[in-house]
Amino acid sequence: MPHPGKVREMFSAISRRYDLANTVLSLSRDSEWRRRAVRELGRRRRVIDVATGTGELALLASEVAEQVVGTDFSASMLEIAREKASRRSERLELVLCDAHRLCFRSGSFDGALLAFGLRNFEDMQGALEELSRVLAPGGKAVILEFTLPPSRVLRRIYSIYFFHLLPLIGGMLTGRRDAYAYLPASVSEFPPPEHVVECMQRAGFENVRVELLTAGIVAMYSGVRKRE
Repeated sequence: MPHPGKVREMFSAISRRYDLANTVLSLSRDSEWRRRAVRELGRRRRVIDVATGTGELALLASEVAEQVVGTDFSASMLEIAREKASRRSERLELVLCDAHRLCFRSGSFDGALLAFGLRNFEDMQGALEELSRVLAPGGKAVILEFTLPPSRVLRRIYSIYFFHLLPLIGGMLTGRRDAYAYLPASVSEFPPPEHVVECMQRAGFENVRVELLTAGIVAMYSGVRKRE
């Protein structure tokens, strides 16, 4: 994958058009994926949303949680998230923070969310261990990430869109085709769901499960931080 600095630069460059691109490229399914994640997490007292981007998932979580903290390594993304939070939620705090070194004490949260950021991390296992560390024992994590459909027929059809049309449309919407060529490349190189489940278990999660959404193009992982 590209150097973390290159990934940060790409996301910062597309930040103003990021939400529009997500809606168009997912055919408006992205909002439902986020709602599913929040429903799966359930009501929590204090939630962290890692790699929050422009804050859409964190804002949804703030409707059911007492407090939500959104973190991201892109100041440009967080600037947009703060603009939204100033209009839509008083329960959302936003912090510039690297997912590999979360700037919170161990056990600070009883819920955690992470949407479409796991494949961008330089050290996925280390980031999952950090997510586990900041969760209190018994706290729950829900992760959304793109994956390839398990059906060979669907995978062929999807690949035409994903590898050819998506970079073209994403480039037209944001002016950065490279960012949307990176997306399918990063998904194709990302390990399959069963490997992610194993990584979560090694990171200290139990009762780990995965549910495939929208014909298998998105995987929703959930797990509970082991009790000491």
